[in-house]
Amino acid sequence: EHMIDILFASQNKNKTRELNEILGENYNVISLSELNITDIIDETGSTLEENALIKARYLYNKYKRPCIADDSGLEVEALNGKPGVYSARYAGDDNNPIANNIKLLDNLKGFSNRNAQFRTVIAYLCPQGEFLFEGIVYGTITREIKGTNGFGYDPLFQPLGHNKTFAEMNSEEKNKISHRAIAINKFVTFIKQNNE
Repeated sequence: EHMIDILFASQNKNKTRELNEILGENYNVISLSELNITDIIDETGSTLEENALIKARYLYNKYKRPCIADDSGLEVEALNGKPGVYSARYAGDDNNPIANNIKLLDNLKGFSNRNAQFRTVIAYLCPQGEFLFEGIVYGTITREIKGTNGFGYDPLFQPLGHNKTFAEMNSEEKNKISHRAIAINKFVTFIKQNNE
């Protein structure tokens, strides 16, 4: 089989690596940095769906080749779904994950309800149109930072049915159950059906 190139509207090396791992060898994910695009795409949407589409449209308009973008957020029940769309910049515009984690723990002090979900929306743009794929994993927010793998809120998120956080799992374990894996697998099923 020939490799299928997919342009990915992200500078995030962690996400790019994770995407490549989940997609496997028939796909080649090309990130913005590999395309030498340094533009900051303004994520002005008020939902994950809008932001994923903004990023994917930017890339699609530039190259007219199949491309994807994702936007992910941690949605905490006791905080009415926050940080949500603002997950990366929860504690400030410098996107500092440690500061974000500390702020989340502070804001949950005194709450017994630790329920949360990690949600990813992937936008896929191709000549046939615009398509959205969603992945959700349910879990709870731990009371302290645990583990050193992963990124973002992984050290605080313990998926249901597991006794460790995403950051305590290796990438293989996390990639089996993560929100991003669920969305990517829906996307892969879709492109396989359409590339036959």
